[in-house]
Amino acid sequence: MWTVRMEPMLQQCHRESPRYGLKSKGFRPWSLNCSRNQKLVFQARSFCNFRPPKDHALRASSTALAETVESADAFFKQTFPLKQIETVEGTIFIRLDHGQNNQNWELTVGCDLPGKWILHWGISHVDDVGSEWDQPPTEMRPPGSISIKDYAIETPLKKSLSPEGDTFYEVKIDLKPIGAIAAINFVLKDEETGSWYQHRGRDFKVPLVDYLQGDGNIVGAKRSFDIWQGALGPLSKMLRKAEASHTDAAGSSTESRDLKQESRSLEGFSEEQPIAKQVAIDNSVTVCVRKCPETAKNFLYVETDIPGDVVIHWGVCRDDTKKWEIPAAPHPPDTITFKDKALRTRLQPKEGGEGCFGLFTLEEGLEGFHFVLKLNEHTWLKCMGNDFYIPLSSSSNFPAKSGQGLSESAQIPEYNAEANEEGSISALTSGIINEIRSLVSDISAVKGQKAKTNEAQETILQEIEKLAAEAYSIFRSSIPTFSEQAVAEFEELKPAVKICSGTGTGFEILCQGFNWESKKSGRWYMELKERASELSSLGFTVIWLPPPTVSVSPEGYMPTDLYNLSSRYGDIDELKEVVKKFHAAGMKVLGDVVLNHRCAQYQNQNGVWNIYGGRLNWDDRAVVGDDPHFQGRGNKSSGDNFHAAPNIDHSQDFVRKDIREWLCWLRKEIEYDGWRMDYVRGFWGGYIKEYLEASEPFFAVGEYWDSLSYTYGEMDHNQDAHRQRIIDWINATNGTSGAFDVTTKGILHSALERCEYWRLSDQKGKPPGVVGWWPSRAVTFIENHDTGSTQGHWRFPGGKEMQGYAYILTHPGTPAVFFDHIFSHYKSEVGALISVRNRNKIQCRSTIKITKAERDVYAAIIGDKVAVKIGPGHYEPSGSQKWSFATEGKDYKVWEAAS
Repeated sequence: MWTVRMEPMLQQCHRESPRYGLKSKGFRPWSLNCSRNQKLVFQARSFCNFRPPKDHALRASSTALAETVESADAFFKQTFPLKQIETVEGTIFIRLDHGQNNQNWELTVGCDLPGKWILHWGISHVDDVGSEWDQPPTEMRPPGSISIKDYAIETPLKKSLSPEGDTFYEVKIDLKPIGAIAAINFVLKDEETGSWYQHRGRDFKVPLVDYLQGDGNIVGAKRSFDIWQGALGPLSKMLRKAEASHTDAAGSSTESRDLKQESRSLEGFSEEQPIAKQVAIDNSVTVCVRKCPETAKNFLYVETDIPGDVVIHWGVCRDDTKKWEIPAAPHPPDTITFKDKALRTRLQPKEGGEGCFGLFTLEEGLEGFHFVLKLNEHTWLKCMGNDFYIPLSSSSNFPAKSGQGLSESAQIPEYNAEANEEGSISALTSGIINEIRSLVSDISAVKGQKAKTNEAQETILQEIEKLAAEAYSIFRSSIPTFSEQAVAEFEELKPAVKICSGTGTGFEILCQGFNWESKKSGRWYMELKERASELSSLGFTVIWLPPPTVSVSPEGYMPTDLYNLSSRYGDIDELKEVVKKFHAAGMKVLGDVVLNHRCAQYQNQNGVWNIYGGRLNWDDRAVVGDDPHFQGRGNKSSGDNFHAAPNIDHSQDFVRKDIREWLCWLRKEIEYDGWRMDYVRGFWGGYIKEYLEASEPFFAVGEYWDSLSYTYGEMDHNQDAHRQRIIDWINATNGTSGAFDVTTKGILHSALERCEYWRLSDQKGKPPGVVGWWPSRAVTFIENHDTGSTQGHWRFPGGKEMQGYAYILTHPGTPAVFFDHIFSHYKSEVGALISVRNRNKIQCRSTIKITKAERDVYAAIIGDKVAVKIGPGHYEPSGSQKWSFATEGKDYKVWEAAS
């Protein structure tokens, strides 16, 4: 399950489509002064096609225009589909009122945004201890409900119409006097996106008895009544009185009178939670060109169904260089000149108000017509990231990018070298782009210098990384889906050049140096030390060591005294020795640090373990305040709580100071080169940025583990929402850390296990994981100590491990290989793949072209140097490039470009 946290809504620039009502009128009579100062925003794939794309009949406002459009001698006519992301707003509503017979009560939960909504719910009993759910009684379950293990029920919401004709989705639960139920717990899930909606980062809870009133995640607790004592507080008394009446006949009449009195005092409630959802809206633009036989001029007609004001930013070119120019007059009405480089024309509204159009008269001798559509300062619609290009000669070859189905929207313009686009962005962004260009020029300037070239390039590349991350941060609020162009990806980098902690040199190959059983010998450091030379000779550049700190759990992931490095893997001296040995072998060393939680050494006055000892002797202020298990006095968690141990409150200055100092101490004392960071989804990525800037690691990677999207047990093809959450975390660190590409691992599982290799290409022909969007920050892997080893929580499909390694060791990103696979019968095959990667200088930013993604085979060409295929199907690389065999195994094969 993944959750979406409620945050104050940023002021995003989005357009309201008249084709979808952003406010529902059907629920207003139930409102009781609901606070609307917070909104939830989550990503959604394109499930909501309010109007499917179609070829629109071109309508003219004059006879001349109709003749231009409908003439049979038009030599170019094409309709391009457009997609733009809009934010639609609505509410999740929770209502308690009388049922149909006016005796029982009815809980209604619903949402007025479109989606495949599921109520995931359960109950708590009066005598329950903790936060566990139970399944409700059978008679409470609405039709269509299914059991989820033994603790919850999932019930689909049904589509309904309000009296005003608005569509909404709801489910009703009958609350019958059948037992002492303390509360109804639930979360709302949109199965189309895999998104879960919670209340203030926790489950919704509708209390039915008074003692739950103090819980922070309850709904219906504070209304316009004088005192609220639980939604069904009187009803719970009714139940107890009813039970007592069976054993006390003498008092039955008194109980009856009390029952009536309690029943009359019962009050219902209605509460709404605002929700905002980003969806893809389908539009289109049609272009038609006809040559006037009398004047030899071209008439070009543009029509779109996009509502509202649309500006076309346009120009012409005279030859194959396609350089933008301003054509000779006349120009259409409402046209202005933009920086002597292009023209901007406001399109005219069509009759009936649905869309707009423009007619352009173009002089003879022009080669082509360039344009992009401008909706506002932040939203430009282009063709596959490029300008639309329309040929103005009937003999011209139509470019591939003007074909049907290739258009897409970009929430910000793509920035090319042409000056005509520079003015389309804010002054701040222009400054960033100019700085990047200047830095790139500096790289060229120092290329020929023999002295200090590496140092200069290193400094410049570090600045480029920072500027790229800054630019991405600026626009993130207006970009619903990360675009691979958002971060500058560069040509080959020299292995000796350090870039930043998020990438290392860009050529890193990571080895996980332990498994779940490594702690058993008590001398793992000494055992691993003996393998340092062997791992280095295989081509690994980084070794990931297990957690070094003394821990409640022997594996090290429940740390106590952070400065005590006597773990089950060895003591501090042995740790220093193994680090020194790997350094001597030319490898960097990562320490596994647990920053999210820390086990306490002492109990507070209530017997709760939340007081710490050792050098960092924190009190309960260091523990988050919204986890009832550990009764912390800190602020609310900035992420998802890990319930097995006290979650650390990173918003406390003293906590962050101590963690910074601890990491710097580890860097100096142990000489770690970087970090693998455990369970980073438990707190805000901005704190990671602070810790990394303080400790200055060579390389850092975070474990942001999250569930992928499934429908009825089958993995969805589109996992954009999943990888988006990992991207968002990386961006919160300002790009200072990479993240394990859990998305790619999950998709490889389904592709290989089910022989569905088409899954390895997304809708844009890119790799479908994080590696397809931000490859330099994606650490790819197929197994680790949790998923494999003796735990086997999510084991890679058996017998297909080498297909997985053929994928990650030839593709961009930073590959990580599991210890158990290295020292097994896979060793020689893994070594051969690493050799291919190193020989051809494949790195985290290498380009990739997917050449085949079908049921039984996937193939790609990486960096124009390596070709790979996995799957039982046939593939051989073709084209003008000559290829030579490199290595192969069961259902995979790799080629290298012949020199």
